[in-house]
Amino acid sequence: MDIYIEGKKIGADHPPFIIAEMSGNHNQSLDQALKIVEAAAKAGAHALKLQTYTAETMTLDIREGEFYIKDRDSLWKGHSLYELYQKAHTPWGWHEPIFDYCRKVGIIPFSTPFDETAVDFLENLDVPLYKIASFENTDLPLIRKVASTGKPMIISTGMATLSELDETVRTAREAGAKDIILLKCTSTYPAPPENTNIKTIPHMKELFQCQVGLSDHTLGIGTAVASVALGATVIEKHFTLSREDGGVDSAFSLEPKEMKSLVEESLRAWQSLGQVQYGPTKKESSSIQYRRSLYIAKDLREGDILTKENLRIIRPGYGLEPKFYNVLLGKQVKMDVKKGTPVSWDLI
Repeated sequence: MDIYIEGKKIGADHPPFIIAEMSGNHNQSLDQALKIVEAAAKAGAHALKLQTYTAETMTLDIREGEFYIKDRDSLWKGHSLYELYQKAHTPWGWHEPIFDYCRKVGIIPFSTPFDETAVDFLENLDVPLYKIASFENTDLPLIRKVASTGKPMIISTGMATLSELDETVRTAREAGAKDIILLKCTSTYPAPPENTNIKTIPHMKELFQCQVGLSDHTLGIGTAVASVALGATVIEKHFTLSREDGGVDSAFSLEPKEMKSLVEESLRAWQSLGQVQYGPTKKESSSIQYRRSLYIAKDLREGDILTKENLRIIRPGYGLEPKFYNVLLGKQVKMDVKKGTPVSWDLI
């Protein structure tokens, strides 16, 4: 079933809905944030997503133990969680000018709330839909709060077990959510393609009877384009003006030319799906003439025998089909025949 967002239709019968995720790539500059909005719109993205939180709503200001990132493979090693969220958050006072500018340049604005106060704030801005992040997909009080707005919900499924995901979807539906889109997601940054498992997309669609898309943290656009063939109706990718700018998510974010390619190539992938089809399409009809068929390869007189020297399988395709070649060998022609004549049964 189609989902409508500010006049935009999302569903299997429509091109993939492409979301540019700004996250913290604005580097604490509103001017940079507005430039990202403009670049996303020019690249053809359909929506731009923010994240609505403060360091205080995310964690505690503790710089040791489990509140400190020690993982040597993490992009954020050496920061406390509080420091990371201070650096990455989008100031709440920026949301309205960013949303206004999105609508001015023709792109749909929305956000991921990380607690109930963020939902109340976004409701005051008349946000058209909500996104639940993977790390919050087991926060059932937040799920209930968002679902109670009655607005469409996009839920990333990173790390969630099947039972957790079932509980999340049931909770959302019981709390009033009618339009739910699940996003297959691998919560590593960047995510290796071999750990992305996009074959889960059609399985998830069948299990939960809803639209399914992809929140993609792999490098490049290959995984995202491939997901379209598996039924993804929504694709979310992090977006930056330049990875050299060094935003918190820049290492796995698309630049404008790459986002444009994603929009174009995902559309081509969707257009190519079509339906189960055998036989020539309308566009192929004119090509049938260039198939191989049977032709007379030498001038023949009435009564001559068809042989391998004077009967050929060649292009174009106006003669009898090649499958009759062995049937015709050894047969006599009943009239004079010129070289280059397509073979038909009335010659025999």
